[in-house]
Formats: sequence, structure tokens, C-alpha cells
Amino acid sequence: MPHNLYLHSSVVQTRRYEETPAGKRVAVRYAFIDSTIALSCALFINAAILVVAAATFHTSGHNDVAEIQEAYRLFTPLLGVAGASAVFALALLASGQNSTLTGTLAGQIVMEGFLNIRIRPWLRRLITRLIAIVPAALTAIFFGESGTARLLILSQVILSLQLSFAVFPLVRFTSDRAKMGEFVNAAWLKALAYVVALAIAGFNAWLLVQTFRGKVG
Repeated sequence: MPHNLYLHSSVVQTRRYEETPAGKRVAVRYAFIDSTIALSCALFINAAILVVAAATFHTSGHNDVAEIQEAYRLFTPLLGVAGASAVFALALLASGQNSTLTGTLAGQIVMEGFLNIRIRPWLRRLITRLIAIVPAALTAIFFGESGTARLLILSQVILSLQLSFAVFPLVRFTSDRAKMGEFVNAAWLKALAYVVALAIAGFNAWLLVQTFRGKVG
């Protein structure tokens, strides 16, 4: 989720803290706690959805379930629990709302911080939400359920490819003593961060190669 890197980098600036090294350490500590809790909750919800779905369909022999719509219809009859499909839908809704809110806030931060565009809050929120909602709505209208499933997969691929463009600058800036001062990354952390960044870029490059090889083949 590259937009979360922009979002959490900005949230730390909204906290009141003393303009001293000790005050900045407190702000960073609480920002770390906020980010850890938020991302852990998102991870738990998404992981729970995947684990429950996989366990349910694997044990019942439904190994060909590939789309959310199929999973939704099969949950209640397979589990034998009334409302199981509704709970699954609510979990998806919670996950979607979390993604929408973080995406909207990240768009606001990019507009104000990177592009220096300052407009009324209601108009800014409207623009960022329309950018997210309009493509999904048009896909659902013209291509139906199968189109929304493909759009969902495409959005995840784009996010994955975009991640490197957020991670490498983040590592570069936080490893620059001129910018970070005493808060600069330690040598071991800098090395570990670059290894992770290169691994992400490598996996994405492999994904692109496999995709184009499959199309050419």
C-alpha cells in the first residue's frame, strides 16, 4: 500500500510536540504505535477473510472459487451457519472502507504537499473520492461482476508496481543525515531497508516478465 507511506509520514506532523530532539522522539514513538495498530488491524481483517475462505473451500472440494461473488454465495450453505455470507460481506465492506479512507487522505496529502494544490476541504475530498469511485462504477455498469473482479486485481497489481516508487525515496531520505540529523537510519537499518526495497522491485520485475512472457507465448 504505497499511499499508506505518504499518509503515515504526514500524520506524524499533526501531533503536537516540542521542537526538540526529545519532543520529536515522542512524536515518532506515538506515530509508530498508531501506524502499527492501524496496519495490524487491516492485516488481521484481510488475512481473516483469506484464511476463512481458503479453509472453507478447500475442505469442501471447491478449489475453483476465484471471485468474491462466488465466495459470497457459497459461505452460508458450506458452513451451515445462517448469515455467514452477510458477515463475509461486512468484512469486505470494512476492508474497502479502510482502503477508501486511507486513499482519500493520502490523495489530500499528495495534493497539498507534493503538488502544492490547496482547495476547499469538501472539494478536495470530492475530487479524490471521484477518482477512486468513478472507474469502479463505470466498470460495474458496462462490464458487470466479472469486470469488477478484473479491476480489483488490476488495482492490486498497480499498487504493487507503485510501491517501489514510494519505498526507495523513503529509504533515501531517511538515510540522509542532512535531512534527518540524529534521527538518520543506522547503518544496519539502512542496509536492511535497501534489501527489502530491492526485493520488492525484484518481485515486481519478475511479475512483469511473467506477464509479458505469457502474453507473447
